[in-house]
Amino acid sequence: MNAGTARLSLRTPYLIFIGNQTDPTYAKTGLGLVQWCGDRVAGQLRFGEKPVDLGVPDLTLEAAVALGARSLVIGVAPVGGVIPGDWWDIIRQGAELGLDIVSGLHGRLATVPGLADAAQRGGGRLVDIRVPPANIPVGTGRKRSGQRVLMLGTDCAVGKKYSALALAASLQALGVKATFRATGQTGILIAGEGMPIDAVVADFVSGAAELLSPDNDPAHWDVIEGQGSLFHPGYAAVTLGLLHGSQPDAIVICHDATRRVVSGWPDYVLPTLAECRDLGLTLGRRTNPAIRCVGFSINTSRLPAAERAGYLRRIEEETGLPCVDPIATGCEAIGRRLIE
Repeated sequence: MNAGTARLSLRTPYLIFIGNQTDPTYAKTGLGLVQWCGDRVAGQLRFGEKPVDLGVPDLTLEAAVALGARSLVIGVAPVGGVIPGDWWDIIRQGAELGLDIVSGLHGRLATVPGLADAAQRGGGRLVDIRVPPANIPVGTGRKRSGQRVLMLGTDCAVGKKYSALALAASLQALGVKATFRATGQTGILIAGEGMPIDAVVADFVSGAAELLSPDNDPAHWDVIEGQGSLFHPGYAAVTLGLLHGSQPDAIVICHDATRRVVSGWPDYVLPTLAECRDLGLTLGRRTNPAIRCVGFSINTSRLPAAERAGYLRRIEEETGLPCVDPIATGCEAIGRRLIE
């Protein structure tokens, strides 16, 4: 376990609560859990018209408990981390049935009226994922041993977590010592530990990143999940702090092939891949002058199937760097470039 993070103790299997969320962008917690630890998922709880489908069984609270579910995981991450008030009635019912309530939202579960009492009656726990450790220091900028690669995105929810997980797996398959370092609620749920970077007070974000990725064996790679985007009007600050504190030796640029504007901020056009790469390198040189870009990781799932390979190939030809889809092709090409 990383000394700078806390290890989670979560009871499985999970029932993932989606509610009536219709936008997959804001259901990334549930989607990520199904993709990367589907063996821990019993099903989903959703309602309303055309809610996001995680591709797992639809279950009621009672049916999930009967099947042995142990935790109700809030599987959505809306803007600002706030969910509709009427959802809490269902969540309270889950607590009364004995399910642990697991949340990656900014607000603390114990502050929700009646929820702590419901959990006490049912015998379950309230588990907040987005709680950073105490006494995080200000970033020092001190050069640390070991090597680091950070995912940077053109926007939120473009595949930074998936890219980091896939790249860590590819490096391990190549015989390289590598560890996925989680910085968001979904990644922390998957890894079982990490640092909820966007819940850290702004002055200490770089210090938190240093704790997340401490000194290590010179040949070891920390593969760090990115957050936000340097071009995001709301979340650029957390991205910059993570970039400076990570001191990455390399960056991977992540993008959704069909995204044209910032999700939820339609007046803001996304940067080009080159703009994202260049700004990341410029700002990253503040704490690691030797930083380099080693590739592009693109979510092509919403492109027509016949266009995906050509899209990735064109980016490779234009940039001279590997371009992959972390799910469709894996990240071996970037992993090989990284360790050249």
